[in-house]
Amino acid sequence: MNSPLPASPPPRPTGPAGSVRLTVLAVTCALFLAGCSDDGSSGSDGAGGSGGRMKVALVTHGAKGDAFWELVRKGAEAAAAKDNVDLSYTSDADAAGQAELVRDAVRDKVDGIAVTLAKPQAMKSPVAAAKAAGIPVVGLNSGMDAWQSTGLLEYFGQDESVAGRAVGDKLDGLGVKHALCVIHERGNISLEARCAGVKKTFAGETEMLYVDGTDMDAMSAAVTARLQQDPGIDEVIANGAQFALASVDAAKKAGSKAKVATFDLNKDMVGAVRDGRVQFAVDQQPYLQGYLAVDALWLYRTNGNISGGGVSPVLTGPAFVTKTNVSDVARFAADGTR
Repeated sequence: MNSPLPASPPPRPTGPAGSVRLTVLAVTCALFLAGCSDDGSSGSDGAGGSGGRMKVALVTHGAKGDAFWELVRKGAEAAAAKDNVDLSYTSDADAAGQAELVRDAVRDKVDGIAVTLAKPQAMKSPVAAAKAAGIPVVGLNSGMDAWQSTGLLEYFGQDESVAGRAVGDKLDGLGVKHALCVIHERGNISLEARCAGVKKTFAGETEMLYVDGTDMDAMSAAVTARLQQDPGIDEVIANGAQFALASVDAAKKAGSKAKVATFDLNKDMVGAVRDGRVQFAVDQQPYLQGYLAVDALWLYRTNGNISGGGVSPVLTGPAFVTKTNVSDVARFAADGTR
C-alpha cells in the first residue's frame, strides 16, 4: 500500500497584509523566546526594589547623633552593599513615632523590615500589618524577651539580663559596695533588664537612677547631685558610652571617689578604658547587629534561611573590654566599626 503524499505547505502570504502578519509573528516569537530564556538575572526574586534590588527598611529607636546607632547603621550598610540591597534607615526615640515609621515602610512595599523593640507593645500593630502584607520582619538590639511574641522572624542582639548579671559578678570581683545604675530612657526594657541583672548577682547595693538621656547637661547634673548626696556610692554603671564619659566628669564635679563602668562601646570609650577613666565596657557589637539583620532578610528572601530556626536568638554579646584587652579592638574602633 502506497503511503499518502505529504500535504503541501500553505502558500506563503504575499502583499501588504502578508507582510504585517509576518512581522507580528516575528515579534511574538522574539518576546516568547526572551521570556523562556530569562535566567532571573534581571528579575527581583520577589523583591520590589528599583532594577530588581531588594528593598529593606531598618527602623530603630535611636536618638539622632548617638554614636551607638551610627555603628548599627554602618553594619547594616555594609551588608546592604554586599547583598546589593536598597537600604533605608530611619529612627525615632518616641515609640509612637517609631511605630509610624514601620507603617511607612509597609506602605512603601519594602521587601523586609528590621526593627528594634525598646517598647515592644508599640510595635505589635505595625509588625502585624507588615506580616499581613507578606513582609518579613526581624528584630535587633532590644526586645530579647519579646521578639517572638511580637511576631518577628529572627532576632540579633545581646541578652541584657545575662549581660547585667555578668556585670554584677564583675563588680563583686572588684570589691564594689554600692553601685548606681543610670537609666537614661525610662520604659526601655533593655536598659531595665541590664540594671535588674546587675542587682540579681551583685552582692552589694544596687540603686537605679533615672535621667533624661536627651539632655546631657541634665543627665550629668543628676548624677553629680546623687553622688554628692551619698558619698558611699563607689561605682556608677552607665548604659551608653557617652553617658559613661559624662559620669566621669560628674564624679569629678561631685568630689566623689566613685569609679565608672558602662554597657556599650565606641571609639571614645576605647580611649577611656585604655587610660583608666572607665574600668570596663560591655560590648554588644552593634555593627554586627545591623549587619546580621540586613543579611538575614536577604538570605530569607533569596534562600529561605532563618537564623536560629526562628526559635532562638542570635547572640552578639556580652563581651568585656578592659584595660588588658582594649588594644585588640582599638584598630576596629578607629575605623568606626566597634
